[in-house]
Amino acid sequence: MSYIIMIITAIFVNNIVLAQFLGICPFLGVSKKVDTAGWMGLAVLFVMLIATLVTYPIYYGLLVPYGLGFMQTIVYILVIAALVQMVEIILKKSMPALYSALGVFLPLITTNCTILGVAINVINFEYNLGQSVVYSIATALGFTLAMVLFAGIREQTAITKTPKAMEGTPIALITAGLLAMAFMGFSGVDKGLSAALGL
Repeated sequence: MSYIIMIITAIFVNNIVLAQFLGICPFLGVSKKVDTAGWMGLAVLFVMLIATLVTYPIYYGLLVPYGLGFMQTIVYILVIAALVQMVEIILKKSMPALYSALGVFLPLITTNCTILGVAINVINFEYNLGQSVVYSIATALGFTLAMVLFAGIREQTAITKTPKAMEGTPIALITAGLLAMAFMGFSGVDKGLSAALGL
């Protein structure tokens, strides 16, 4: 599969939030402001890339040779939690400006299932390490795009007049559903591009 098609598919066609429904908690909880959503997306990109680079060799170098593939999910959860803690400690000591910019978002990523989902997907899709890295970056960009778009819409709905019964969570859920339907319009784009490029 071409890297370009992989990137377009991960961002638009199979968006981790709007098509696969992973990472709904931060999508709904941290998307009230565009800048907050952007920082969350940056933190997810950073951790997702590191998690993919660490979990991939653990799976093929440790779990598969010893017949422990069935422990994949448990091992990944432990590794991701440990990674987030280590990244937090390293950033606090070496890059305090970046640490303060990311703030509460790093601990939130520990419970973000998009990280675990991508780590498992790269194994299920049988990607090599290069494809895994590209897929993780593209997926994080798709997550960020969905977060920022949703945050922008939520900021707009906060200043517009909505019916009393629809204020807050109800209008947010309806908006999320409409956004997911809008992204469904991209389905088939990857196949069209593959045909056009002769892949």
